[in-house]
Amino acid sequence: MTPFRRSSRILTAALLTAALSTAACSRGGDNRPPEQGDQAVATVQDETIWASDVKREAVAQGLIGEDEALDTTSDLFRRVLDEVIDQKLLAGEAQRRRLDSSPLAQRRLEATRERILGDMLVESVVNKAVSDQAVQTLYNEQLRLAKTSEEIRVRLILSRTKPEADAVIGILGQGAGFEAVAAERSIDEATRFSGGDLGYSTLDVMPQAYADALRDKPAGATVGPFQTEGGWAVLRVEDRRKENPPTLEQARPQIVRYLTYEGVRQLLEQLRGKAKVDVRLPAQTPPASPAPSAPPGA
Repeated sequence: MTPFRRSSRILTAALLTAALSTAACSRGGDNRPPEQGDQAVATVQDETIWASDVKREAVAQGLIGEDEALDTTSDLFRRVLDEVIDQKLLAGEAQRRRLDSSPLAQRRLEATRERILGDMLVESVVNKAVSDQAVQTLYNEQLRLAKTSEEIRVRLILSRTKPEADAVIGILGQGAGFEAVAAERSIDEATRFSGGDLGYSTLDVMPQAYADALRDKPAGATVGPFQTEGGWAVLRVEDRRKENPPTLEQARPQIVRYLTYEGVRQLLEQLRGKAKVDVRLPAQTPPASPAPSAPPGA
């Protein structure tokens, strides 16, 4: 992180801290632990900094995961604690100078507050719905689908023209090794030096021309030449096997992301359905947005 970006982040956090501190004072300066079993690790101007405050900052910076522990005796904890202290000091000085009282500052602080509350809503509503049972159920469904699909291992020789591809077929017909011909003649730099090996994949993720050419071909078959976007292809089917799906633990991160996205989408649909939203802009065609990550095997 560059010094400028770090200073900008600290200043933003400081202004937010100023607003939250003001709110805390208006409630009578409640100094109870924010979490059960929390540990007070420092004070700044009689305001307590808790271990959970430091961990939350470390998570926000991407230094640790949400479910990871942060040892209060570690160097990382001490470093992040120093940053939290800096935030408190900057916030106090910003309040002393009344930087938080301008309309622009109030709008920026409110926008930050709304983002935090939105994140908390997602944590309390969506993340709790992404249970082990939900992950297991979706994994079982993808496992069922995977059992009906097949993976194919293929080698490729790609030529610029059909006459060149026909020449490749002739050389292979004379008994030359596919891997050696691929290394010598293929124009596909990504695979030529590995004997044209494309590895295992299923037909549904292959380019359509490849999938059509390979659909019913047995292991050991030479296929082509046929035209593709990159040139004229000659393939050899190395192996066909039932798809080997990932384990639950391997698939879990992608499934959790998918379930979280779906949970947020459904929550927003419900909220928009109940709320009165009036967009005061001319109607326009929205840009195409990327599809959400699909669960494994989808």
